[in-house]
Amino acid sequence: MTEKNEIIAKHLRDFAALTDKDIEEGQAFWKPRKINKGDFFNMQSMVCNDLGLVIKGIFRIYYHDPKAKADKNIFFFSENQFVVSFRSFISQNPCWYFIEAMEDSEIVFISYKDLNSLYESNNNWLKFGRLLAELFFAYAQTRAEEFMFFSHEERYLRLLEEHPNIIERIPAYHISSFLGITNPSLSRIRKRLKM
Repeated sequence: MTEKNEIIAKHLRDFAALTDKDIEEGQAFWKPRKINKGDFFNMQSMVCNDLGLVIKGIFRIYYHDPKAKADKNIFFFSENQFVVSFRSFISQNPCWYFIEAMEDSEIVFISYKDLNSLYESNNNWLKFGRLLAELFFAYAQTRAEEFMFFSHEERYLRLLEEHPNIIERIPAYHISSFLGITNPSLSRIRKRLKM
């Protein structure tokens, strides 16, 4: 078993309790891909046809706000997380935003067509699909609730919990955009937390 296959197998076992037989059935469908910093996993207005698993690197999901003339970061995905525009992937309609590599990255991915053929042939893969849908629903609801119920500082701490070394890996203005605050506000939060 190659290193790529071992990484996929471990993640699939941990995520959906797939058996070795289930994993073997799906193994050939997962393909490796390198994405350079600044390149895209998926573009706005294009259908997201692939589900990726981040092996190495970090991605941002963002849209460009023409009124503010600025990019607005919505999500970050890093190692051992699935990266996808889930609504576009399941509906096969165009994506509303960009998914960009923020550093040289490596993923393994499976196409919509191949994943659906696994769903049709194997109930354990169907369970994987349900868990995937639940995961992305939880991401979306948590993101909305954080803006309603948490302070900027609490949102910052939650981001660090999910991506512990993100501060060292990407420019601060991307984090400010994700939190919905200015760079000086982020600096004040970081200074306060160091005290």
